[in-house]
Amino acid sequence: MRIGVLASGRGSNLQALLNARQAGQIAGEFVAVGSDQPGAFALERASQAGIPEKSFPLNSYGSRENQEENILRWLQERRVELLLLAGYMRVLSSGFISRASFPILNIHPSLLPSFPGLHAQRQALAYGVKISGCTVHFVDEGLDSGPIILQEAVPVLEGDTEETLSERILQLEHRLYPEAVGLLLNGKLEKNGRTVRIKP
Repeated sequence: MRIGVLASGRGSNLQALLNARQAGQIAGEFVAVGSDQPGAFALERASQAGIPEKSFPLNSYGSRENQEENILRWLQERRVELLLLAGYMRVLSSGFISRASFPILNIHPSLLPSFPGLHAQRQALAYGVKISGCTVHFVDEGLDSGPIILQEAVPVLEGDTEETLSERILQLEHRLYPEAVGLLLNGKLEKNGRTVRIKP
């Protein structure tokens, strides 16, 4: 399967996915890495791995619609069959999602449906929860609201800051995201409405 990735930052989840492919955990080919941030280190990681990469800064397109149209066209030109959001800090519009001919996955640093959107770790600490974690889910037209594939928890420790909690969750993300992608590529996921079953 031909895999595309959208990322906004340093691309540590992208690197985890590339490492998983190299280890044989992901049976797909990474064919496109795009970003809304021209300086994103994720693009450098893609370049170093020999993967076509391109930036789509919003101010170059005049509107979100034009930006998304260009992203989608590029992904289609690269014949992407699966899109992975890896720290992509923009919400894809319903128009983009409805026109995409491929499944889209995202990883989010909370136990959804708790704390969707930005700064999930900060939200968790402000609420005083004792457990946080991360979630891999299919992307739908809502905000972090798509059917859940995998979740895993981490304890919130006494004295945790947003940075320490984020780092602990990130280590979990690096394992959980490749696992979920591997399940999808191996035909192990069965989606029925909001429920995703993992086949034996």
